[in-house]
Amino acid sequence: MFGIIIVAVLLALSFAMFNYFQVKKQDEGTEQMKEIASAIQIGAKAFLREELKVVVYAVLAVYAVLTVLVQWYVGIAFVIGASMSLLAAFVGMKIATITNVRVANKARTSKKLGTTLKTAFQGGSVMGLCVAGFALLGLFIVLLVFGRAMGQLNAENITVYTNWLGINFIPFAMTVSGYALGCSIIAMFFRVGGGIYTKAADMGADLVGKTEAHIPEDDPRNPATIADNVGDNVGDVAGLGSDLLESFVGAIIAGIAFTCYAFFLEADKFTGELIQKLIMYPIVFAAIGLISCVCGILYLIVKKVSDKPHHELNITTWVSAGLTIVLNAVFTYLYFSGQPSDALLNAGFKIGVFSPWLASILGIVSGIAIGVVAEWYTSYDYYHTQRLARASGKGPAITITSGMALGKKSTFIPVLILAVTTILSYYIAGIYGVTMAAIGMLSFVAATVSVDTYGPIADNAGGISEMCGLAPEVRKITDKLDSVGNTTAAIGKGFAIGSAALAALSLLVSYIHSQVSNIAEHVDLVVNVIDPLTLAGVLVGGALPFLFSGILIEAVSKAATNMVQEVRRQFRKNPGILTGEVKPDYEQCIRISSKGALKEMKIPSMIAIVAPLAGGFIFGANFVGGLLIGTTLSGIMLALYTANAGGAWDNAKKYVESGEIKGQEKGSPTHDATIIGDTVGDPLKDTVGPSLDILIKIMSVISLIGVSIFGQYNLFSLFMK
Repeated sequence: MFGIIIVAVLLALSFAMFNYFQVKKQDEGTEQMKEIASAIQIGAKAFLREELKVVVYAVLAVYAVLTVLVQWYVGIAFVIGASMSLLAAFVGMKIATITNVRVANKARTSKKLGTTLKTAFQGGSVMGLCVAGFALLGLFIVLLVFGRAMGQLNAENITVYTNWLGINFIPFAMTVSGYALGCSIIAMFFRVGGGIYTKAADMGADLVGKTEAHIPEDDPRNPATIADNVGDNVGDVAGLGSDLLESFVGAIIAGIAFTCYAFFLEADKFTGELIQKLIMYPIVFAAIGLISCVCGILYLIVKKVSDKPHHELNITTWVSAGLTIVLNAVFTYLYFSGQPSDALLNAGFKIGVFSPWLASILGIVSGIAIGVVAEWYTSYDYYHTQRLARASGKGPAITITSGMALGKKSTFIPVLILAVTTILSYYIAGIYGVTMAAIGMLSFVAATVSVDTYGPIADNAGGISEMCGLAPEVRKITDKLDSVGNTTAAIGKGFAIGSAALAALSLLVSYIHSQVSNIAEHVDLVVNVIDPLTLAGVLVGGALPFLFSGILIEAVSKAATNMVQEVRRQFRKNPGILTGEVKPDYEQCIRISSKGALKEMKIPSMIAIVAPLAGGFIFGANFVGGLLIGTTLSGIMLALYTANAGGAWDNAKKYVESGEIKGQEKGSPTHDATIIGDTVGDPLKDTVGPSLDILIKIMSVISLIGVSIFGQYNLFSLFMK
């Protein structure tokens, strides 16, 4: 099985390298275009360099804690996970800042939407392939070095380790959980820091430039415009890559961890061969999905592309998903067909050999369905966003209230889809089936990330076109690509949120099955739902995403306020900026965004790490179990609401700008109202929403690792004694 993983990783990373150099050798355009692109690259690198200084300290601190309290190899696995996530973030930001100017130049020279789309997508595909490739590469290293070394891939050798504190662990489950934790922590810092950076710059540029000075978006006279374009790469690319890598890894680890804990609860139900197959199945399934994505991505790159970007991007996703389904059906049959039927039934395979495959198909279908619902609510091709745009003619207050209503209503159908998927996948293959549904939803993550990354690349290309004063038909091409990118981003967020819900559920079950005292002798279920501590945990957990979101929005607001003041100061001090006689100070705005993001990201990032540990060491395992339930429930709802409301506000503005509402084009009161709505929605869809699904999973993984300690050692139990 390792052979399939190696082939998938090598194929994906080799293809990513090929696409990288294919894009890089394309012409950058005029000297002015090169100058602006260079400024964006320098700004993005500067922020990444400063953020790494903060991240490294956090990684070293967590590594030390894991090494001392758990075991050294868990700490090493954590560092490997953090490294893979950092690589994905760096590569994504690098290729995005290389591709954006080439997309603008392709639109300038070819005047064709299809060829411009191909360049943007090829650049985005580097990120998509690296996200899945690095995720599986790191997991392969962990399996090869630690799994083989400890004999953990053989059911008869899955042993219990007792550390110097007298705490018992399942080494293999803890090791892969450490790897997932490394990915999660990097994703949290990049999503939070990048989200604050990009939205502070975006809001500052919009509030002063568009609503006060009435100059176009990305106008070179706006001092914040370079910072805004830097933010697209920092938040929507680097943050996106580490975010989706974390989701991908989290779903796989949920399946592995549950299998290990289930084996200890009811070892008599599993054969040694079956438990090994159950551990490896999610990894190989994901590897086959990655191979399928290579085919889907290659199809779009080599074919003649039409002038329908949304259609072409959908084809890539459908080809990748279709091949994933078919190839994994063959693999599943060959993999499990030799197992006794009673062993499969005891393992939860109620449908037989194809049970885990069917559960994964449910995940794929539900992921696509959630994406379709997100598109239905956020795309300006459909009723809801069009209605929001027209309602904006009544003023900003109606824009805000209508968008809030749309976002809240949009949560019900996705949650219903997740509920049905959970029930059906459990019926088909037990909790293992629920984990496979999450894995299925993200099995073609390379394709979905490629499509997502194309969006901010197109957005940057439009900004470069505007700042360089390129012909209107060039901006028309980039605007069309950007509009589709907003919709694909909303779909991608739906996938991430949906998979977070399913993965968190399976991690919660693993948590419940974790040991309280000596796992080798007896196991108690951790969470008692009628225990007052559990109920208290549910209440606190339900409130936690609101506290987390509030801190994030306030952080964006503070940083944006500083940006607004700086832009106003420059306009006031140098009136020649607005007449084009004086060049604005772009670097000062970049420094303000960087400083604000680095300062404000620390507290919300640490909440996810500290909350379950503090709750556990004070109140114990039952409280943390309730905390996870409450956080998952309210976090999923809030993430869907913020992502869809923000996406709808953004596309309502673009619908007005497209001229579809006669007499209410750019510069009209309706347009001004939609700008306000878009500005309100910016931190919701690009900072809060994406960060919440990370909050859910990072708390689950930390709790899973920590429960072995605070299950025995907590202040409440000591006080009661």
